[in-house]
Amino acid sequence: MKIFVNGKAVEVETNSKVCDILSGYDVFVRNGYGIDKNSLLAEGDKIIAVKKGEIPDEDNLKDMILSRNGEVSKRLESACVCICGLGGLGSNIAQMLARLGVGSLILADFDVVDPTNLNRQNYYMDDIGSLKTDATARILKKINPYINIVKKNVFVCEENILNIVQDADVVVEAFDNPKSKALLVNILLEQTEKYVVASSGMAGYGSSNMIRTSNPLKRLYLCGDNTSEAAESVSLMAPLVSVCAGHQANAVLRILLGQFEI
Repeated sequence: MKIFVNGKAVEVETNSKVCDILSGYDVFVRNGYGIDKNSLLAEGDKIIAVKKGEIPDEDNLKDMILSRNGEVSKRLESACVCICGLGGLGSNIAQMLARLGVGSLILADFDVVDPTNLNRQNYYMDDIGSLKTDATARILKKINPYINIVKKNVFVCEENILNIVQDADVVVEAFDNPKSKALLVNILLEQTEKYVVASSGMAGYGSSNMIRTSNPLKRLYLCGDNTSEAAESVSLMAPLVSVCAGHQANAVLRILLGQFEI
């Protein structure tokens, strides 16, 4: 029977196991799902075999993603998303979109990682002092080494917004400054036809069920509880920030797939 190993057609005997035909590898993926070396093979199986510490080549990585997510992956591969702000929301959203297989990300932020960020933002101790765009790009490349990343190491303002987002299909607002939030959303809704996924309210440790996704205006999706704001007595904490980031990433995914209803 015919199977495919790392993209190449191979003839094997019926009832063959992975270990009968492959040796020297540590990880085996069949049709997008991990298997062990004693698994039986079937006609048409697509096997990706990887050695420990080895990065699959781009074609094999795409094959694994396509086997798992089918046509969804093809549509995401051609998409471009701009994330404005790489704090607790943006850094986590970027990681989720990279894992989904979004082909291109534009990362916009002027700030550097500091120790106070680590309670909720997707950074590590050795990122301290790095530009958030650089640190995020390094992390994303560990998840998907073939993702296209454009870094915009700037303070997003009225003068540069349109230039920053011009190639994006969807723009994520992930700022912690209310004025910057309003400026970005208003300019994009008034001067472009782009979809915007914004946030409002995710401070403290209230119920996760209070985080919602709404669609208050055409092309605008709003995620959060619309109430809680960060203050000295109510700080931003990883769980609720991550829940809100998940809502935003899922809203982006649905928009890219043409699913515009809430």
